[in-house]
This record gives sequence, C-alpha cells and structure tokens, in this order.
Amino acid sequence: MPDWITRRTGNLIGLAVCAALIGYALFVEHVQGLEPCPLCILQRVAVISAGVLFLAAFVHDPADRGARVYGVLIDMAAFAGILIAARHIWIMAQPTGSVAECGASLDYMMDVLPMHEVLAKVLTGSGECAKLDWQFLGLNMPTWVLMALVAVGTWGLAVNWFGKRSG
Repeated sequence: MPDWITRRTGNLIGLAVCAALIGYALFVEHVQGLEPCPLCILQRVAVISAGVLFLAAFVHDPADRGARVYGVLIDMAAFAGILIAARHIWIMAQPTGSVAECGASLDYMMDVLPMHEVLAKVLTGSGECAKLDWQFLGLNMPTWVLMALVAVGTWGLAVNWFGKRSG
C-alpha cells in the first residue's frame, strides 16, 4: 500500500467507487431507460451496503482490530453481490425458453410474500433477468458488476487490514 493511502483515504476511495457504480446504474435506468430486474436491484443493494460500510469506516477511522472488522464486513457485502451477479450471469447464459418468461414485480412480491420467499423467487430468476439488453466490450452488466465487486471487496479488505491509520 503506498504511503499516501491511509485507511481513511482508502475508505473514502472505496466509498467514491461505490457511489460511482450506483450513479451509473441510476443513469442507465433513468436516462437510458433500462429497467433493472430483481437481481440487478439486489446487486445494487450489495454495492450500497459496501458503500455504507466504507463510509462508516471512513468516519470511524478505528484502530487495527476495528479496521479489520470493517474490512471483513465490506468483503462480506461484496461477496454477497458477487454471488448474486454470478447467479444472474448463469441465468443469462441459459438457452432461450428455459427461464420462466415473466415473474411478479419485486414491489408486488415484497407486499404479499415473506422476505425469505421473495429472495427465493428472485434468485430463481425470471424472463426479465435473462434479457441481454446492455453490453460494453462484449460483457454484460452483471459481469461488470461482478468484476467491480471483486475489486471493491479486495480493496476494502486490503486498505483496512494493511493500510496505516490516519494521523
């Protein structure tokens, strides 16, 4: 870790990356008009969770043991998002017609089903999760999110385990 990157600076950088990821997701949704599927929304929750943990670590600026806890928590949030993104990539790779064509909206399911059933149904995937409607450099959005979360999780762990405390 370079000397100029303290834990506090590193956590601020991690927060900025998470904010940029969410900012781009909102841009794609509201400006380009791509509606997020339920798995996309869960990936956003993971990115936001990591961002909130980076913010807490930045504000708190704990000693070594506390910093390591933040590093592990950030990594766990990123890992949850990685698993969701991997599931999304797998669903997208299935042959046409092998994934249910449509499912209830996430809002509707949250209103009428218990949370464990909502998660089970969302992770099963449906037609909207299987659509490929965005690519950059030949890779779909969940693949980019997975790679970003690997970087965010690795950064959060590295900066909070190996970075020096501010001051």
